[in-house]
Amino acid sequence: MSKYQVAQLNIATLMAPIDSPQLSDFVANLDRINALAEDSPGFVWRLQTDAGDATGIDYFGSDKIVNLSLWDSVEALHNYVYRSAHVEIMRRKKEWFHRMGEAHMVLWWVPAGHVPSVEEAAQKLNTLREHGPTEEAFTFKTVFSPPCVGAEAPIDTLGGEYPAS
Repeated sequence: MSKYQVAQLNIATLMAPIDSPQLSDFVANLDRINALAEDSPGFVWRLQTDAGDATGIDYFGSDKIVNLSLWDSVEALHNYVYRSAHVEIMRRKKEWFHRMGEAHMVLWWVPAGHVPSVEEAAQKLNTLREHGPTEEAFTFKTVFSPPCVGAEAPIDTLGGEYPAS
């Protein structure tokens, strides 16, 4: 087992309130897509309320939703995001979310067993926005090795397949 896991934060700006008719299809699919993540190989943890929901967490503002999760590897997260039924939801994101003018998704390594806070995740997103991809905060397009590997340069862990996020 690796000494590190990859954390991921993704935020989105809603086009309408979460309980609006415009977002009803998105909301109707949340339980299914969250269950798909939780059943995916490599899934470790996701941020959620006691009710099993994360849409009410408004750290970034009431018009934004947040997805924060932990995975065993970048590959496992990549497979869930781009090679599962999650893709069908991503294809429809323009129906529900405004286009973000700046980075809205970030990856970073955490010691196995560490559960990142929303504040930590926000700091990593700000690091990515200010400095671009580094070993501290990166993206699927520029992946860095976990600290235990000791690489300081980006690595190609996904076989050159870096879909636009």
